[in-house]
Amino acid sequence: MEGKALSDRAVKPAEAAEQAANGRQGMIYLTRRAEFSASHYYHSPALSAEENQRLYGKCNNPHGHGHNYVLEVTVRGAIDSRSGMVMDLKQLKEILRREVIDVLDHRFLNEEVPAFRHVIPTTENLTVEIWHMLAPQLEFCELDRIRLYETPDLFVDYFGPGQAAPPGAGQTRAKD
Repeated sequence: MEGKALSDRAVKPAEAAEQAANGRQGMIYLTRRAEFSASHYYHSPALSAEENQRLYGKCNNPHGHGHNYVLEVTVRGAIDSRSGMVMDLKQLKEILRREVIDVLDHRFLNEEVPAFRHVIPTTENLTVEIWHMLAPQLEFCELDRIRLYETPDLFVDYFGPGQAAPPGAGQTRAKD
């Protein structure tokens, strides 16, 4: 079903909000998880070698270090009356594979991913980049949140450009 609505009557998120207001149906949030491994290092050309070392510590090693990232992608929309789904789960899995996993998995982010040739590949910047990779690909629902775990106790939530995090949303950031 790639590139096609689940039915001729796919409900857009704005319609879902209207339906919820009329007591018919609320907004549904669907999350898919994926994993990838990548390496990176932190270095800012705006800082001296000493400042980079002081700020980034072992993460400033130009040979890099790796992580097994866990990515959670949350989309929102209304349940399609014919399929019973917000979106085709196979389609979401394929979009994640094609747009994110194939691009980032087993890559040295600083050297092999063009977006990070001049941007420090922090978890924050990586999360924002993943949003930009995915958002244009989702035709029949909206991207709600990207959560990226760098380690089991370190993750970043991103809700899109210009969006404030909802109450209770967490962002954790610490040195590797």
